[in-house]
Amino acid sequence: MEKKFIIKEEIETLRLDKALALLNENYSREYFSFLIKNNNVFVNNKNVSPSYKVKENDEIIVNFEDKESNLNLKPYEFKLDVVYQDDDLLVINKPKGLVVHPGSGHIDDTLVNALIYNKVQLSTVNGLNRVGIVHRIDKDTSGLLLIAKNDFTHNEIAKELKDHSMKRSYIALVDGIIEESDLKIVGKIGRDKTNRMKMAIDSKNGKEAITHVHVLERFKNLYTLIRCDLETGRTHQIRVHLSSIKHPLVGDLVYGGSNHIYNEGQLLHAYKLVFYHPTLKKEISLKTPLPSYFLEVLEKLK
Repeated sequence: MEKKFIIKEEIETLRLDKALALLNENYSREYFSFLIKNNNVFVNNKNVSPSYKVKENDEIIVNFEDKESNLNLKPYEFKLDVVYQDDDLLVINKPKGLVVHPGSGHIDDTLVNALIYNKVQLSTVNGLNRVGIVHRIDKDTSGLLLIAKNDFTHNEIAKELKDHSMKRSYIALVDGIIEESDLKIVGKIGRDKTNRMKMAIDSKNGKEAITHVHVLERFKNLYTLIRCDLETGRTHQIRVHLSSIKHPLVGDLVYGGSNHIYNEGQLLHAYKLVFYHPTLKKEISLKTPLPSYFLEVLEKLK
């Protein structure tokens, strides 16, 4: 569905996403931001960013994604490992190998497809292919992932992610011995300029990223088991940060990790999630144990 808007004087200088949310109250600012970033919004026949300041008489064309069209996504028969669920959200223990949402190479075998198969009510803030998805973890990362069932919950949890009040902790095995018991990694992260499939430290144009590391155990002067607490949540943040200090994740060949003891993706598990429930008005704290393949590697090292 396509719709045209003409900007009037009283809303000029507003951000584009905010102006569109005012002009059409059926959709959230976040949803319009998603459309803009995916080139579904044109200002005077040009693509711009969500932060573009609108001007009087700007002509805006919006190609809306049908909020009900998730019914056209192919259901994926997959049993979800549900850790927590209520009327507003659910938290699953995502297995290694499961892609979170449809994209290049994975159209109908993702978590979103599995949620549709399991008839889970889902938020629509992020559009068709990301219904319910507030945050992501990589395909080969296992562990806790929160799914929003409605737009109110989605927006409130998104605020927690933005202001860093949601706490996410990971267990990881890295190459080499980290001598410090605790360390803080600070390094801006942006798209790798030579390989657009990767992220990299980019002090000039990257986004702020902070990871706190606590050493749990050291093995045979070769590997270190750590806990990583995210202060921010950039794409591939833990993988990039640990690679930047010369301690890449075991199995993470993309960022320089070894594959001598494990060669099926990075050994990284999202084991703890703490958030404030926007409807129940209380803190929820959840944990999930390490998967069997991770435990088997640790047992070999002992």
